[in-house]
Amino acid sequence: MRLYPPAKINLGLNIVGKRPDGYHDLETVFYPIDSVTDILDVDIIEGESGTVTLTLDGNAIDCDAEKNLVVRAYRLLSNDHSLPAMSINLCKRTPMQAGMGGGSADAAYMLKAVNELAELQLSVEQLEAYALKLGADAPFFIQCRPCFATGVGEKMTPIYIDLSAYDIRFVKPADISVSTADAFRNIPVGKPSRSCEDIVLHEPVENWRHLLKNDFETTVFAKFPQLEDIKQSFYNQGAVYATMTGSGSAIVGIFRK
Repeated sequence: MRLYPPAKINLGLNIVGKRPDGYHDLETVFYPIDSVTDILDVDIIEGESGTVTLTLDGNAIDCDAEKNLVVRAYRLLSNDHSLPAMSINLCKRTPMQAGMGGGSADAAYMLKAVNELAELQLSVEQLEAYALKLGADAPFFIQCRPCFATGVGEKMTPIYIDLSAYDIRFVKPADISVSTADAFRNIPVGKPSRSCEDIVLHEPVENWRHLLKNDFETTVFAKFPQLEDIKQSFYNQGAVYATMTGSGSAIVGIFRK
């Protein structure tokens, strides 16, 4: 089975509160983009139940196989279900530590692949619950449709938004990677007067520049001013909207075709 886990971008990202457990509540609009995807091949093989092998292609991934999110997804399901042995080949094309959800997408699509191949008949809600154990934004990739997300990103309300009339481009500097923990450190907290959902649904894209905000830009741009320069360069090239996505370090530009 071959699947193509896509990337995502954030259209606005507000940190609206800090929870007693140390995590932050946020609100954002997730939007999937298929201009860049990973390639995930999953197959049943001969072998002992619960056995999984992983091979990697594409961008280098600096972690042990057992820590890779696709293997962790398989292990998570194998804790509750008897699974056939499987082989995984992951071709990594989505940039890492970019705020584009590449690892979370891989994990979610692995859950869907195992669900189908092993005929587990898990519901969307069950798959999303498993995905949340692998990453805060992983549940989004189970259905992979535009949504307004709150909580830590797991509470999702589908919304209708179509950016097919635009080109979505991004730049992820090879020498800049942003740790999510670092991005959250000293992040300003506060609820905006208008939510991301309200702006995205009721304002033309040309107005987003003045209304949508990614709160992570405050701390990340202070540490990596090159990223702010890239954002401005998108506007200089005619973008109608540019933003850092997630906690960075990818900068996204939206252009009219």
